[in-house]
Amino acid sequence: MGTLQVKKNPKKYDAVIVGSGAGGGMATYVLAKAGLKVCLIEAGPMYDPAKNSNQLQPPWASPRRGRGTKFRPFGDFDGCYWAWQIDGEPYTHVDDTKWNWWRARMLGGRTNHWGRITLRFGPRDFKRRDIDGLGDNWPISYDDIKPYYDKVESLIGVFGTNEGLPNDPDGVFLPPPKPRLHEMLIKKAGTSLGIPVIPSRLSILTKKINDERGQCFYCAQCGRSCKVYADFSSSSVLIIPALKTGNVDLLTNCMAREVITNKEGLATGVSYVNKEDMQEYVVEGRTVILAASACESARLLLNSKSTRHSAGLANSSGVVGKYLHDSTGADMGGYLPNLFGRKRYNEDGVGGMHVYTPWWLDNKKLDFPRGYHIEYGGGMDQPAYGFGWNIQNINGKQVATRTKKEAGGYGKSLKEDYRFFYGASVGMAGRGEALALESNYCEIDPTTVDKYGIPVLRFNVKNSEYEIKQAKHMKETFKEILTEMGAVITYGDDGPENNYGLHDPGVIIHEAGTVRMGSNPKTSALNEWCQAHDAKNVFCVDGGAFVSQADKNITHTILALSWRASDYIVDQMKKQNL
Repeated sequence: MGTLQVKKNPKKYDAVIVGSGAGGGMATYVLAKAGLKVCLIEAGPMYDPAKNSNQLQPPWASPRRGRGTKFRPFGDFDGCYWAWQIDGEPYTHVDDTKWNWWRARMLGGRTNHWGRITLRFGPRDFKRRDIDGLGDNWPISYDDIKPYYDKVESLIGVFGTNEGLPNDPDGVFLPPPKPRLHEMLIKKAGTSLGIPVIPSRLSILTKKINDERGQCFYCAQCGRSCKVYADFSSSSVLIIPALKTGNVDLLTNCMAREVITNKEGLATGVSYVNKEDMQEYVVEGRTVILAASACESARLLLNSKSTRHSAGLANSSGVVGKYLHDSTGADMGGYLPNLFGRKRYNEDGVGGMHVYTPWWLDNKKLDFPRGYHIEYGGGMDQPAYGFGWNIQNINGKQVATRTKKEAGGYGKSLKEDYRFFYGASVGMAGRGEALALESNYCEIDPTTVDKYGIPVLRFNVKNSEYEIKQAKHMKETFKEILTEMGAVITYGDDGPENNYGLHDPGVIIHEAGTVRMGSNPKTSALNEWCQAHDAKNVFCVDGGAFVSQADKNITHTILALSWRASDYIVDQMKKQNL
């Protein structure tokens, strides 16, 4: 047998960063701008939205007419490569675990596919244990991260309005787009029920902020990633500008295997498999920054075993992989008969909702401890192949057609029905906070490896009764709003038989909590600077650092925490502490 040859890059960097999504992109940007030499390792190919986006492609340009595949489950034009299943990269489950693990393989990661919903965590979100006695407080407060929320919003551009809400903080906002017709009806219904409906907060440029990025022209296709960089993605706003500094070497199609450490237990670099020649290489750096996603970073740490780190790197506490959680999610929607046959006009708007509902109630008066927000959809965006939602036949009863004919058909008659129903849809999605529990975790599967020979993750995650009760409340709220609007509900009217339609963990794609920060090294992997307690030159700047998720999408907080950690790294290097 021959000896495995591991090839070493002769260049030593100030930082080796694994993963190019929100956290890795921000770290690359800040460190490169500070003059540090960075090696960025990405498991997928190069991706520049200006060159590679499918924006403005007509539906017939797709051989599947836009239908999803494993490579793009949200449709053939979606901005993201791969998702819950990747050929040759399996993951496993314990018993009846339903965890769905989304993995993006491309420059910019999942920031090429997301709703651009950019919400700050509020003061209460960092200290939830003080409020309800559950989970743990963060080792930082809102005041610690507020300056970085300000900086992120100024850099990437976020539209919204300052509402003075105590736990949904005001920000540095661009003007929001006007609500569409169905959103005005939602606002009217919400107001009558005492449910707030306010302008959304999305990282999309409603006005020009610099010469490098264009202004949104309202094609409503942000999910495809924007050719003029008018929406935020890590590739367009962070990494491509960082590459222009000359301080970044980008390694694409390279799958990180483990973090290499020395006899003192400090990181010296990262080993990876080059997908093009399937050979293993090592790149060295003064610091190693993991930003491959909460689960992927945990996998790297758990696979990085040594004499000093027998349970995996940064895992003397035993918490790496634990406290894994995703946002909760449940949906409901239907049609508004008073909008059938509505007048045609362009209301495409941005690629996402123009209004949303922040959490508005007191959990002390409810039977579940954490809140949720409501995301809204519907109206007339650009037509695509596919038509459904069972509008003509609900529970076996015909409720509405353009004429008295039966549902279905073809040709001219079917097209007339399409036009009649088009623009009358409305949908609601709850996105809430799940409890971060030690019993929910990912670990290394002892018997399974991927096609690169790297041991894979095994998941053990379940929703608790708290999440189920939260989903029940979501559905009751959705039904109130839809009824007030006069809607006919066509999907999502679930009951206890399926946990009120609560999605399986991982479906909402907000994984967090596997490399949690904390003040006590015995119960946490990282300190308040996202720095490993066990190895001072190892950092984790993705969702893994989160102690809890809040009822907000996590990308904004990942960006802010990564910027904060990166400033700390620059400072510590200047002081020769790293």
